[in-house]
Amino acid sequence: MTGSSPQGIKTVLHPVTDLAAAKAVYTALLGVPPQADESYYVGFEVAGQHIGLVPGGGPQGMTAPVAYWHVPDIEAKLAEVTAAGATVKEPAHEVGGGRLVATVTDPDGNVLGLLQDR
Repeated sequence: MTGSSPQGIKTVLHPVTDLAAAKAVYTALLGVPPQADESYYVGFEVAGQHIGLVPGGGPQGMTAPVAYWHVPDIEAKLAEVTAAGATVKEPAHEVGGGRLVATVTDPDGNVLGLLQDR
């Protein structure tokens, strides 16, 4: 293994069709109000996890939840997983606050997220 180990799955994004309805359910489930509450994204922080609601699957067209592995070096991990057979779906890009995200698909088409905080 050439890259550094991931720090675990700490972020899961869920595509939703009705943001207000989903926000009510996740608020009840998690027992906390959202920390981010925008028309394009609602995010919760609870128990060291970040749970995000993305209306319509967002610009990346999510059709199912995506778990994001937090990694110290996103480019190194992208190189490592693509060399092992993954395909880049969404190249690394900044989403604000120095956070970089990328997605790849495994050989079966499952979407895997990578996230690096600078």
